[in-house]
Amino acid sequence: MKALSESTIDRDGIEKAARTIAGHVRRTPVIEADGADFGLPGVSVTFKLELLQHSGSFKARGAFTNLLLRDIPKAGVVAASGGNHGAATAFAAMKLGVPAKIFVPVVSSAPKIARIRAYGADLVITGERYGEALEGAEAWEKQTGALSVHAFDQRETILGTGTLAKELDEQLDAYDTVLVPVGGGGLIAGMAAWYAGKKRVIGVEPDGAPTLTDALAADRPVDAPTESIANDSLAPLRVGDLAFPIAKRYADRVVLVSDDDIRAAQSSLWRYLTIVAEPGGAAAFAALLAKRYVPEAGERVCIVVSGGNSAAVSL
Repeated sequence: MKALSESTIDRDGIEKAARTIAGHVRRTPVIEADGADFGLPGVSVTFKLELLQHSGSFKARGAFTNLLLRDIPKAGVVAASGGNHGAATAFAAMKLGVPAKIFVPVVSSAPKIARIRAYGADLVITGERYGEALEGAEAWEKQTGALSVHAFDQRETILGTGTLAKELDEQLDAYDTVLVPVGGGGLIAGMAAWYAGKKRVIGVEPDGAPTLTDALAADRPVDAPTESIANDSLAPLRVGDLAFPIAKRYADRVVLVSDDDIRAAQSSLWRYLTIVAEPGGAAAFAALLAKRYVPEAGERVCIVVSGGNSAAVSL
């Protein structure tokens, strides 16, 4: 992959990505909720429902941006994924008539595997974690010349995720803070690049997979643990090289949530809003619910519910 400076990922690029993928991705809804329902009196909360995006997560934005802005060889595309990016790439490839080969680890959830297969991609399940799936995808790329569509550390992927922030600006009259789940950093980098400091961006990670937290402590991407209930979406071993400097520059902070916090957030979303969020999709709300992030008085908070490919949510 060619080295790219963070200056190549900016509002102009995100605007172009938004125009390019218009008509291919959904404009997902926002819903306002009373914080008191969740034991958070006085807190104004808006949820951005990216779980209603094509393929069940925000990843469709980056997948379509890649396939529409890059030249696709006869061999098609290849992607490694914990599941959501694989499903999104398979969906985009199906819609555009492009061959796709997707590598996922054994921790990928059944709903994500089912989606990839339903979209007609050639699926390979290999290795315990995302890193091993990535090795398989890289070998396939080298062998066939297929176009690699990276889950988070690709310029077009990050530009695609930035369209979510652009869309929020169009949907909401006013908000102060956005809570964003973090795995490889593609989503927080894209959104932070769009805001460029104009909104408070809070990253949320599982405490068992602190990729950005550990990178910030080391001042560079480093290997991190990958043990979390959300390890099929928020545990890629390390934050992306392209995503890291953007998140470092523009994100306000990163907070950690436990697996129990995430489970509680999933249950609350179902109980009060009838929203079925996967663990990674509920992580950002977990930070608010568990008071890992405490808003100031009058602060208007937006929560990104990033995915809904969950087998079940218990009450």
